[in-house]
Amino acid sequence: MECLDPVLGAGDLAAERLEQANINPQTGLATDYLNHFNEVMMLLEMLPDMPDCAEDVLDWEPLGYEGHFENSTFKDKQLAIMAYSAAPAFLREHLETHIADIDELVGQIQDQLRNSSDAASVAEDIAYRATHEIKPLIALAGAVIHGHLEPEATQHEGDGAQAEIDALFA
Repeated sequence: MECLDPVLGAGDLAAERLEQANINPQTGLATDYLNHFNEVMMLLEMLPDMPDCAEDVLDWEPLGYEGHFENSTFKDKQLAIMAYSAAPAFLREHLETHIADIDELVGQIQDQLRNSSDAASVAEDIAYRATHEIKPLIALAGAVIHGHLEPEATQHEGDGAQAEIDALFA
């Protein structure tokens, strides 16, 4: 018996259907996932003016791509999960690397808040780190979702990675 995995561009994952669902038809990834990180970014940047947001920052938890969609109100969440499964492995891995970096930085900031007796005293530093460390990582994750990889992303993944990228966008 042969198992047929979903393929980007075919059947349920046809390009037109993915586009209508705001899922990149070439990568199989959706920018809606970044909303999870944009929410905490907004809170981190507001901290200097609203230190009481610290509790919301502390409540934030990392959430993987599939988990985000499983728990979201995204209209086509099952399609997003299916497309993610069909996305090229090197893109998923590259996205997950950026996400792990974001999760780690937010975790460090949460620790900084927990260890501070007063959120206002660390708020400026936290907002600066969010803007200058986390926001660029969110932008890199967005670039992966749109199929724009920095050149070094393919140099360490073997000879086949560049060929996959070239075929994906040919």
